[in-house]
Amino acid sequence: MKLAGKRPVALIVATVLVLGAAVWMLWPSPAPVRGLDQRIPVVDGPGDDQRVTLDATFFPPAGGGKAPVVLLAHGFGGSKESVRAEAVRTAEEGYAVLTWSARGFGASTGQIALNSPDYEVKDVRQLIDWVARRPEVLLDSAGDPRLGVAGGSYGGAISLMAAAYDDRVDAIVPQITWYDLADALFPGATGEGPEQGVFKRMWAGLFFSRAVGSPLAPGADALGGLTGGPGGPGEAPPATGSPDPAVQAREVRCGRFLPAICEMYQQVATTGRATPGAVEMLRRSSPISVPGKIRVPALLIQGKQDSLFPLGHADANARAIAATGAPVEVAWFDGGHDGGDGEIDWVADRTIGWFDRWLKKDGTPAGDAFTVTRDGGRDPGTRRPILVHAATARYPGLSGTAQTSVQLTGPDQPVASPPGGSPASISTVPGVGGLLANLGGAGLAMDMPGQSAAFQSAPLTAPLEVTGAPVVKVRVRGKGEVTLFAKLYDMGGQRPALPQGLVAPVRVTASESGTPVSITLPAIDHRFDVGHRLRVVLSTTDMGYASPSAPAVHRVGLASPALTVPTDTSLRAGAPGLAWWTWALPLAALAVSAVLLLLGRTRRTDEAEPELAGVPLQITGLTKRYRNGELAVDDLSFRVEQGQVLGLLGPNGAGKTTTMRMLMGLIHPDAGEIRIFGHQVKPGASVLSRLGSFVEGPGFLPHLSGRENIELYWRATGRARDDAHMQEALEIAALGPALDRAVRTYSQGMRQRLAIAQAMLGLPDLLVLDEPTNGLDPPQIAEMRKVLIRYAAQGRTVIVSSHMLAEVEQTCDHVVVMHRGRLVTAGPVAGLLGGAVSSNGSKGRLEDVFLDLIGDKA
Repeated sequence: MKLAGKRPVALIVATVLVLGAAVWMLWPSPAPVRGLDQRIPVVDGPGDDQRVTLDATFFPPAGGGKAPVVLLAHGFGGSKESVRAEAVRTAEEGYAVLTWSARGFGASTGQIALNSPDYEVKDVRQLIDWVARRPEVLLDSAGDPRLGVAGGSYGGAISLMAAAYDDRVDAIVPQITWYDLADALFPGATGEGPEQGVFKRMWAGLFFSRAVGSPLAPGADALGGLTGGPGGPGEAPPATGSPDPAVQAREVRCGRFLPAICEMYQQVATTGRATPGAVEMLRRSSPISVPGKIRVPALLIQGKQDSLFPLGHADANARAIAATGAPVEVAWFDGGHDGGDGEIDWVADRTIGWFDRWLKKDGTPAGDAFTVTRDGGRDPGTRRPILVHAATARYPGLSGTAQTSVQLTGPDQPVASPPGGSPASISTVPGVGGLLANLGGAGLAMDMPGQSAAFQSAPLTAPLEVTGAPVVKVRVRGKGEVTLFAKLYDMGGQRPALPQGLVAPVRVTASESGTPVSITLPAIDHRFDVGHRLRVVLSTTDMGYASPSAPAVHRVGLASPALTVPTDTSLRAGAPGLAWWTWALPLAALAVSAVLLLLGRTRRTDEAEPELAGVPLQITGLTKRYRNGELAVDDLSFRVEQGQVLGLLGPNGAGKTTTMRMLMGLIHPDAGEIRIFGHQVKPGASVLSRLGSFVEGPGFLPHLSGRENIELYWRATGRARDDAHMQEALEIAALGPALDRAVRTYSQGMRQRLAIAQAMLGLPDLLVLDEPTNGLDPPQIAEMRKVLIRYAAQGRTVIVSSHMLAEVEQTCDHVVVMHRGRLVTAGPVAGLLGGAVSSNGSKGRLEDVFLDLIGDKA
């Protein structure tokens, strides 16, 4: 009757679940967003005499009505199709969206002018005129739509330039783009004398070839690599196929570039030097040319994996826009022209959130002024990398909010510039560096012998998180000009690591007395672990850049031993997001529990036996079978008293580890019982809190330090930190400075010692260790014996499993000998050394019994 009374309740629950599922399945889905293809004529050129037709697609906002409009621009070599998915997503969020193929790309006519104010900027202004006439677009005034512009790389630059030249732009989100295109292709360029910059030969070649060569393969990046972010795939326009040989030659050489741009590139690519005219032309297409004119809210998203437009370009844009008083937020994400994760969803969410705040003005709160993506380890279920976002309310710039001085050492060193600049050192391979890193090529960076000088720090005694651009001062001796490529390595892992594969080129006019040079290294966000060294390398060659062809030898030394490193301790990363199943499993467990209650099931109480309250362990009739029916543990019974160090001895396969796993509640026995201090052992039993264990090898998060692993483990127990006795346990590990180093760098012995220290956290009354001396050297084994004996002498109990008789004899005062799951003999070690019972029933020393077992097993 009692059970029948609960059945209607269960039936109601089941009915509610079925109805919920039906509502979810039948709920109408929103109408799909459909794009309207358009051919929009524009007039541009210096004299407003060039007529161009832009191939565009307009996406009305989902849900209808009037809405703010977003212009989405594509990357270099792409087309409007490159950003279609992003356009649909933005329209589904309630925005009108316009995408278009820039002049010279896709099906649009005209020639490429690199986002010139006379060409592409004028095109965008007329696109704004066009959307202002659409009935779906919200207007602030006649002809003035509520409008934002977003895009990556080439598209990011046009969003900046459009904001400078058209005050109808209300907010922008430029991504992985430039501040000064001349500096991007000729770092350090001014166009005069030795300050002509260093030609970024490979990237420039890829950049200009995108509009000259054949169409891109599906999925290829517009700039020859995997962007891992905005820009996406696209197709290069087909050649016009003119029958005139001279015209055909020009088309092959220049593609759809404006002739002036084509001739500029041909000249600088031949000489490897920027001319004043080239610098001026490239800067006209850059935000550096419009100081104080970009005065709208800007979210600047720049890729950490980007040797084409590194983080310094976003910093320069941020400083220029902030100087006008406009709101600015900066984000460094795991993406860029060299690869990375791309964080597509995160970038899209940040972009839409920015437009919600400034276009919809819906009260979306301001975000963090600065956000940087960092490594959060690996998901324990999928083993895929986890990305976390560290943020702060103040943008620190490239110099950080604080600086740390790291002392470098090293003598003056000769460096040779090889004839023809070959062979060359490698920092990254433009366009494929990210792909190689994803395939395990993280150690691709290398320096040619005789061509580089290296200066190194002592091992770090504390972790160092570098966020910004470090600075080093060197002195160069010799005659004439030399090009140096400066990079900062992380030394201490399996191989030298060059963070993000970035290098800082600098051209120096040397003198015999020595020319001092202050070099700003590339901006990075990188953690140097304890025990690692920082190494500054200056090389005379780099595969990605043009190098002087004449051979020469110079000497490079430190002008100051201090490497100035920027930091920002205010950056705080939230915990990694949990996988869906970490939420689903508790909910499922709750549902199962509710069903059991509804069906009248009751949970048994843990009935303790008071007479065993002072007995650390009693095992009675313990039995466990394998799936094939073979007995792993066969009717095992023994008892352990307080203060004992008991050795569980037996050859491999004796059932020791299976017994320990049942002792910890990890597996269920088929028969018998285990009692700890009188309480029966079951999964989740509260008495297990009095047990510390280490079974079947150490398991730690490899990217965390030893100390962080230990602290994380204790926090997971939910017990007070003061109860951990952390310092006592860590003294047992005796890892010294390695305690603050990533566990992935530990030897097997170091992992073993850390695992034993973890088992001792909280100073448990019963300590269970499975083969604790594996991986330890003889002095460590001797010290471990002393630790265990002292531990038991304080009134606690230790159980140690081993297949080594000598280890048990020297460590333990009591022993239980097992063979094929059964108890062979048990008792004090001292007594058994004089006589024991073997498996065949004869008496002899413990050694004879154990040798008999080994022979029987063999």
